[in-house]
Amino acid sequence: MTVWAERLREVRGRYPGQYWLLFWGVLLVSSAASMVWPFLTIFVRQQLNLPMTTAALLLTVNSAAGLVGLSIAGPAADRFGRKPVMVVSLVAQGGAMVGMSLAATLPAWIAVMAFMGAFNPLYRVGADSMVADLLPVEARAGGYALLRVISNLGVAIGPAIGGFVLAVSYDIAFYASACASLIYAGLLFFRARETLPPRATAHAASPGSYRPVLRDTPFIQFIAVYALSGMAYVILMVLLPVYAKENFGVVERQFGFILATNAAMVVLFQFAVTRWTSRRPALPVLALGSLFYAAGVGTVALGSGFAGFWLSMVILTVGELIMVPTSTTLAANLAPTEMRGRYMGLYTLTWTIGVGLGPVVGGLLNDHLAPVAMWYGGCLLALVATLLFLVLSRSPRLRSAGAAAAGT
Repeated sequence: MTVWAERLREVRGRYPGQYWLLFWGVLLVSSAASMVWPFLTIFVRQQLNLPMTTAALLLTVNSAAGLVGLSIAGPAADRFGRKPVMVVSLVAQGGAMVGMSLAATLPAWIAVMAFMGAFNPLYRVGADSMVADLLPVEARAGGYALLRVISNLGVAIGPAIGGFVLAVSYDIAFYASACASLIYAGLLFFRARETLPPRATAHAASPGSYRPVLRDTPFIQFIAVYALSGMAYVILMVLLPVYAKENFGVVERQFGFILATNAAMVVLFQFAVTRWTSRRPALPVLALGSLFYAAGVGTVALGSGFAGFWLSMVILTVGELIMVPTSTTLAANLAPTEMRGRYMGLYTLTWTIGVGLGPVVGGLLNDHLAPVAMWYGGCLLALVATLLFLVLSRSPRLRSAGAAAAGT
């Protein structure tokens, strides 16, 4: 017990106090939100009796609105600070959850998903930039990994509880998530300090200017390939609950534990995996992670019940453990201080693209070919991304930033 206490004190002392405010806030919000999001496609599909493609298009609306939010988030974080954009985003997320509890028609759901999509990116851009402000280069991989651990602890808690809560009422989960977002917004507003470096404000480009970032060809190539691999990941995470229930009778309560496995693996193994990946060049590591994505998505086609789908989730999660802290750290290291918000904003775009396009691609394959076709399609996307990451490993700028991410 003493050894563990000493290790906890060591980890606590490694990061500043404000980092720990983010840490506990992420746990609160992720626990509440994950009671809803894994099952949202099922809920909307059943409530409105929609085909798979139409239900998936709601996520595309969310992501398309996210493009608008991202066009504002990065410049706003660089000009006005990380804290304001994070607070605004959390308040908006709380309002959107209340809107979901009231939505009963397709136009209402489109409006709610667009509203949430527009404001969601502000928090992530602000938080990723704030962590980069707070931590030196050599501590960033561990810092991002630790936030992933606590976020996934929340994701482990949320679906396991949510499967039972949703069997009673989706409204309870919607309002719980709304309250969590508002509480965290209040904590940030009253307790957090702004971390935007003064010289970044002085040298920030015009509020809408992404032009310098878009001219950074190696960075744009990196996030484009990362978005491709993310599409494969999202196909599994978003469409597997519906596929498993409608074709093999795996209900929400059972699938909640499959998702909890994903989160538990991050909690238990993220540090060990990050210690291994942080000693190696970033681009080959990302290629390896994308290969695990391909295997995880592809093996769903071979599954026929809870055990098979659980194994596919395990394989996919190994790729996630490898990919996410490595890519976030690489993006932060590529970003000049005065444009960090904009760089992290475009990096966040990879998730928006994955959520927006991945389920639609899967839905089209499901509706026009066969349900199993979406897993072959997702596997192919991840394999192409694997090859492209290896090609990008030849770029001198990406190699240099990847070596910095690895602490070499």
